[in-house]
Amino acid sequence: MRRFTAAALIAATLGAATLTAGPAAHAREAAPGPGRCTADACHFDLPPGTYDVRVLLGGDTDSSTALSGETRRALLPETAVPAGERVARSFTVDVRTPEGEPTGAAGTPGLDLVIGGSAPALAGIRVTPARHARQILLIGDSTVCDQPGDPYTGWGQRLPQYLRKGLSVANHADSGESTVTFLSDPRLWETVEARVQPRDLVLIQLAHNDKTTDEPTYRANLEALVAGVRAKGGEPVLVTPVVRRWFNPDGTLNNNTALLVNGLGVDHPAVIRSVAAARDVPLIDLTARSKALVEELGPEASKSLYLSVEKRDNTHTSVRGATAYAALVRDELVALGLVPEGLVRLG
Repeated sequence: MRRFTAAALIAATLGAATLTAGPAAHAREAAPGPGRCTADACHFDLPPGTYDVRVLLGGDTDSSTALSGETRRALLPETAVPAGERVARSFTVDVRTPEGEPTGAAGTPGLDLVIGGSAPALAGIRVTPARHARQILLIGDSTVCDQPGDPYTGWGQRLPQYLRKGLSVANHADSGESTVTFLSDPRLWETVEARVQPRDLVLIQLAHNDKTTDEPTYRANLEALVAGVRAKGGEPVLVTPVVRRWFNPDGTLNNNTALLVNGLGVDHPAVIRSVAAARDVPLIDLTARSKALVEELGPEASKSLYLSVEKRDNTHTSVRGATAYAALVRDELVALGLVPEGLVRLG
């Protein structure tokens, strides 16, 4: 893959350089210009930071283009453009090291974008430093994180595609973490705490791995995270965990395993709701929302939301499930007045 220099990419757009990636021209590279992309991807040599990306989509034939980046993050949903037309879209992206899970591999330095979709066509691209972007920082576990390997997908990995320019997602969720381990590992809470700026949102969903955490400790840990975010001027948002796909014979979800009651009898969603009410913290009840969706689909159709078939895994979500749950989070952010409707994509 050819690379942009930092100076060139900050200053310019591809302009006349057109990428077409239809069936007959999938491997053709962009014409000479200030930088280079292949038909499938672009790389920008950039330091860590927050960047605005403006793309021009379309080609000589009907096209349909989606963009992802870094560790499998969905950044722009598939967008159809009629033949001969051009459509501009913009989004804001977080660039950091490690680029995915905080305790995982470092990844590739800079910004990597993948050009996808059923008939992709990228006509132009410009990347500039984001001047006034607001962050949504995510604290969570494997159901939230930027999963490195397909088919595993966290809902935080699919959330960026629903946000427009001016609002970025910094996903610091990490596989296997509980409230105990997230607070104690400097790669996790200490790193998030240092990044929080006034007006930033910090979404907190930790429960799946608090299997041996007693209720007083669990409650105290949630309160510590809330207080820490507020001390930096950010706004904490408590999120109840996505359900596990574990059905009773009558087609409802199991009250313990599916609804996150641990072996000590701690009802995690109930404690989260209680802390949210006591500390006046906005609450996204993703347990209730995901429960309603899974039960509506039923035991068979709901398999596609999880890795039930591929991995016999009814906890971790597929791309479809993570996308559906990310959409629920988006809807709740707007309904709670935490994100203006004009900053989200509904498609």
